[in-house]
Amino acid sequence: MSTEIIINLVYVASAVLFIFGLKLLGSPDTARRGNLISAAGMFIAVVVTLLDQKIIAYEYIALGIVLGALVGAVAARKVAMTGMPELVALFNGFGGLASLMVGWAALAMALSIADTTAPVPLFTLVTVFVSILIGGLTFTGSLLAYGKLSERISGRPFMYDGQRIINGLILLAVLACAVLFILDPTNQNWLYLAVALALVLGVMFVLPIGGADMPVVIALLNSLSGVAAAAAGFAIGNILLIVAGSLVGASGLILTNIMCKAMNRSLRNVLFSGFGVVKKVSGPVVEQGEVNPITADDAYYILEAAASVVIIPGYGMAVAQAQHAVKELQTILEGNGVEVVYAIHPVAGRMPGHMNVLLAEADVPYDLLLEMDQVNPRLETFDVALVIGANDVVNPAAREVESSPIYGMPVINADKARTVFVLKRSMASGFAGIDNPLFFKENTRMLFGDAKEMLGNLVKAFD
Repeated sequence: MSTEIIINLVYVASAVLFIFGLKLLGSPDTARRGNLISAAGMFIAVVVTLLDQKIIAYEYIALGIVLGALVGAVAARKVAMTGMPELVALFNGFGGLASLMVGWAALAMALSIADTTAPVPLFTLVTVFVSILIGGLTFTGSLLAYGKLSERISGRPFMYDGQRIINGLILLAVLACAVLFILDPTNQNWLYLAVALALVLGVMFVLPIGGADMPVVIALLNSLSGVAAAAAGFAIGNILLIVAGSLVGASGLILTNIMCKAMNRSLRNVLFSGFGVVKKVSGPVVEQGEVNPITADDAYYILEAAASVVIIPGYGMAVAQAQHAVKELQTILEGNGVEVVYAIHPVAGRMPGHMNVLLAEADVPYDLLLEMDQVNPRLETFDVALVIGANDVVNPAAREVESSPIYGMPVINADKARTVFVLKRSMASGFAGIDNPLFFKENTRMLFGDAKEMLGNLVKAFD
């Protein structure tokens, strides 16, 4: 059996491991195993590639494996859960950069063996250009998303007149460079210009997107990094890279669609820079009034008498690392015969599945995590809605105030519960920078302070 056949058979086996691992990622109970299986598939594929006689610099591959393992181990241990969205954005970006480099290397190899009688095939040139274009766009777009998520730069959308026209002109210029480059691949000045424009386009693509839309952005950039990897796979003729890139691209696109529905935006609106568009309607943005603060001791009496409680977590829970305190309170309430469930909004937090991961870390049973569409019809029947660090995903302005930037966005109707407790450090607006009229509702009580500390006080009150 030839070396090429062995390599391709192992690639097929690795692809099967990828698909199986991806399937296991669909449940918190099996997600860790799925991640390990997928990682094992990639490691096997990298090792078997060393059998290819075209590989001559084994030491660089070994060095890459060691460095990658070290970076991954340090990131897994050192990066807090609150930093996971930024880490995912960086991974997307460096995935795009890797595709750009692979495409460029493939072009250099193709040009080195081409001559006048056998020029570089058109298919190779197109796939190389696609990998470079999408890889560059993903890299700078992800870096900007990282900056917004980490609040190193403002998370507010940056918009100006003619923005879409300028973005369109940049894209047309990139396509013009592609045509000129394909006509004469030996003149790489057009390729250099295209790379520069792709990097600029990535920044321009993410610049008008606000912080509240970051989960959609992460999902979309993840999909683009997969598309870039698949294009690079076509450029170098690597089956496994094509399969892996296609899986990432397709799953990211599906997730993007889910996020779009959760934000009440169409995929077409997302792809054509429709983020952050605010409907101009006259009228008040928020309902004004007085807030009603409450102490943990007073909240205890209401919880002690409740028959049902819905817990609505948000990014504030992640910041306070309060998921274990939430689980402790849940256990006490259930011991008192209280029905306790969790309402999870698809874009709660700053990346898809953020709250699910946090609660799984605290061993909260997965069957208690209800999606927004499951819990909203029941919210009027709950005695208490306990909102922990969530803001935009429970904002009733999305239903009631047409001038609100989030009007029409599906939200968890926390205000319809008999009593609402909001655990919040202050009256500051959420990541989207939008005021929340929920805080002024008659049935809302504000528990000001650190979420972990306040939940601890509630637990102590039951002792």
